[in-house]
Order: sequence, then structure tokens, then C-alpha cells
Amino acid sequence: MKSCLKFLLALAIALVIMLTFRALVFTIYTVPDSTMEPTFKAGDRVMVNRWSYGLRTGDDGLFSYGRLCRQPIDKGDWLAVDDSLGRVVIGRCTAVPGDTIRLQERTFIVPGRTTTCAHHDYYLVDPIGLVREQQIIGRVFIVVYNHTPGRVIWHGNDPSRLLLPL
Repeated sequence: MKSCLKFLLALAIALVIMLTFRALVFTIYTVPDSTMEPTFKAGDRVMVNRWSYGLRTGDDGLFSYGRLCRQPIDKGDWLAVDDSLGRVVIGRCTAVPGDTIRLQERTFIVPGRTTTCAHHDYYLVDPIGLVREQQIIGRVFIVVYNHTPGRVIWHGNDPSRLLLPL
């Protein structure tokens, strides 16, 4: 009886550690479509480093938004972004706060706290558009594997898409 209780306690502790690690450090997301080809294909499972730009804390709820150990977001980084509909979208950062961009024959400055006195820093992420810094989950750094959507688990895996660094 004692050994069974020890096993269950060790299993519960391991589960809590694994879930905490997944929630705070690395997370895997699925690329739903092929809009970002050739870099990402539909069904790619990508790993996101949630600490790459600092750990997101708070939100608009009980605690205010902030980042612990803040790091700058660079142009060209692949980002996992929480869109306004609660989905995670993968995109590439094409402009940072203060950059001048040209859209539909008009010139704009990407808003930021230090450049335009905006309340938030914004980033231009292709194919999403302007996103607030607090919507950015982290940096995508590797394609773990690919599984074709709609196929059973033992079919539809693409061996050429295994552990591809970005």
C-alpha cells in the first residue's frame, strides 16, 4: 500500500512539473493552413519559447500586463500570436515600433510607447497585421514534426519535416 501511494505521489508531482514547464517555458502549436509556405506547411507542429521575449505576466484582469526579463522583438522573428478570437496564429514580424511602413500607397509609423506615445508597443506581423506586444506569446524556433490534417495518427507523417530549426 505504501509503495502504491509513493508511486501515485511521484506521478502527481511529475505531472504538475510537466504542466508548469509547458505553460511557462515551451509550448507546441499546430499550423492550421499553408498560408506561410514554404517555411510552414499545414499540419506542422511548432515549438514556441515563451521566455524568448520575457515571461508574460498578468493581463487585463486581476494583474496588469508585464514581462519579466524583457527582451526585444526583432524583425524577421517567427512569432506565435494570440489573436483577438482566442486562436494562436504563427506569423513573421516585419516591423517594430517606430518603423515607417507603406500600406496602400500611404506611409505610417508603427506605434510604440517611446516613439508615438501610444499606450502599447505594436508590431506588424505578416499575415495578421498590427498586434500589441501583450498578444505575442513567444518565438517559434523549431518545427517538431508534421502530420497531415485529417489523416490517422500512423499515416500522414512527413519525415522530411522532423526537427527543422528556423
